[in-house]
Amino acid sequence: MGQRGEPRRVQAYDGELGAAVARAQRGDEAAFAVAYRLVQPGLLGYVRGLVGDDAEDVAAEAWLEIARDLRRFKGDGAGFRGWTATIARHRALDHLRRQKVRPRPTALEQDVLDLPGPHSTHDQVLETLSTRAALTLVAGLPRDQAEAVLLRVVVGLDGPSAARVLGKRPGAVRTATYRGLKRLARQLGADGVTDDGPRTLGEST
Repeated sequence: MGQRGEPRRVQAYDGELGAAVARAQRGDEAAFAVAYRLVQPGLLGYVRGLVGDDAEDVAAEAWLEIARDLRRFKGDGAGFRGWTATIARHRALDHLRRQKVRPRPTALEQDVLDLPGPHSTHDQVLETLSTRAALTLVAGLPRDQAEAVLLRVVVGLDGPSAARVLGKRPGAVRTATYRGLKRLARQLGADGVTDDGPRTLGEST
């Protein structure tokens, strides 16, 4: 992760994503497929953290809305990721309201249990978040922390973008992300994890 917490691998795609979205808005179906390929993994991970096993259905609903309203979008690649995350969040919350239950984490799979020992860093913790098993851990966090971690780490949004999706202040999202990552690190046995953390933010979550 970079100095401000955005995954560099996601940021690297933003130029390509922005160009693909612009072409898709002009009716280029192949460009829309490129945008889908770049956004879907992170978006699906975010939705899975919210609704569990129903994530693919909810994400599909979100993409129908994204395709329908694509011409209304204005912005660059990073903005498109934030816009799609907002749509996906609305569909996920609608789904949860219909179900009237929150998803329950499933049993951990072996790939999470095989994480490195006491010298783990936050980067090593974050690497595990790309796995479905690790996403079940995120789903067990308090809601504000879970959403902040998913948006910052899985979707790859910066603090202000994640804050806009959640309707919160950027400082509150940074605090929730930090607390969520620290809790995950403890659960994963990464006792040696250190982080500069937002110690002077002071925002409540």
